[in-house]
Amino acid sequence: MVTPARRSWDAVLRLLERDERVFAVLLAIVLVGGLAASGLAPLRPRYRVDIYSLVMWFAAYKAGVLALVTVQARATRAIFIGALGVDLLLVFTLLYLTGGADSPFVTLFFPLVVVNAYYFGRWVGLLLTALGGLLYWTAAWLVPPEAAWTAVAMVMGLVGLPAYALGHVAERERRARGEVERLNEELSGTLTRLQAAQDKLVEAERMATVGRLSLKVAHEVRNPIAAIELNAELLGDIVQEGRGAQMDEATTLVGAIREQVSALDALTEEYLAFARFPKAQFEEDSVNDMVAAVAEFVRPLAARQGIAVNVTTDPAVPPMEIDRSLLRQAVLNLLKNGLEALATGGTLSVTTRCGDDEVEIAVSDTGPGIAPDVGRRLFEQFFTTKPQGTGLGLSITRQIVEEHGGAIRWTSTPGAGATFSITLPLKRIEHV
Repeated sequence: MVTPARRSWDAVLRLLERDERVFAVLLAIVLVGGLAASGLAPLRPRYRVDIYSLVMWFAAYKAGVLALVTVQARATRAIFIGALGVDLLLVFTLLYLTGGADSPFVTLFFPLVVVNAYYFGRWVGLLLTALGGLLYWTAAWLVPPEAAWTAVAMVMGLVGLPAYALGHVAERERRARGEVERLNEELSGTLTRLQAAQDKLVEAERMATVGRLSLKVAHEVRNPIAAIELNAELLGDIVQEGRGAQMDEATTLVGAIREQVSALDALTEEYLAFARFPKAQFEEDSVNDMVAAVAEFVRPLAARQGIAVNVTTDPAVPPMEIDRSLLRQAVLNLLKNGLEALATGGTLSVTTRCGDDEVEIAVSDTGPGIAPDVGRRLFEQFFTTKPQGTGLGLSITRQIVEEHGGAIRWTSTPGAGATFSITLPLKRIEHV
């Protein structure tokens, strides 16, 4: 159970959390305490003052400064500068009223200058020392006897040297604390980046494990798939020799089995192609010939779907060092995506264009386009919107293009189709 006394102490500690408030409290303590201590010294009858009332009023004034600093935190430095000016004026007035050079309150310059040197720095401490010496001499000049220059110099030395030393130590402490805070921020940033890298490493290890498992599964199911396909083909031949409605239905069922087996075989082949991505073997070849050959390869399938395939090649495209089989696979993946996007008819276009230092291969379709939420994830591995898709086609395509030192981009207009552009440099990046 928290006691009222404990709550009071907690409130005081919260109040002193900021350095500025601590400084205001310390300055009030040393000045009010110094004023009270100096008042113990006897004064001549003509210079006597009500020390008790003076201490109370001075304490109230310092409490007001603390309250002002608490309320106006952004104006702390200006408040302290103003309070410093008032303090110097009050000490000078007190010297003038209590005997000038003989006043015991000259000792108030010591805590006033030293503590402010801690806050403002050693050079401000030296400036305050000179100003304090001038005020001391002025008070002595106004209230004879005048102070000898040696007395003024002694006061300035006794005040200035500790003030300079304390200000110097305070500046070094502030620089050291700033350096510690900077290092702490850098350490926090490093730990954050390290945690992010660790999370990525864990994810990469998980994906590697999944990849190895997928590779093993894909490899192991190839033989059963081949056996099923072969037996389905033999069964189809047997069924075709029969007659009657039941045999016709059996033929249809066998065809469906073979179609699904072919889809499963294509699926495993795509996984294996991704997992066993070969190193590119670059040879000088014609990009235009490769593009035309791929377009002719898909034309029969496109025709059955009622899709027109247009090919436009730029004669200015020179022979380039490419891996024909890999680049063919990349273009074929884009063409397959275009065919699946059109499905019920439309136009599929393939073009090549030669720029100043690059060659562009573009595949466009007149399908429904790509939704923005889908577009953001197009090249993510295993992301697909197709019921039987693997989500690896575009990822493999990008990997092939990057292996050639190129880049792949896409644009889409909702309802007006999409275009995928492969950009390849005319000079191949050397691979070690």
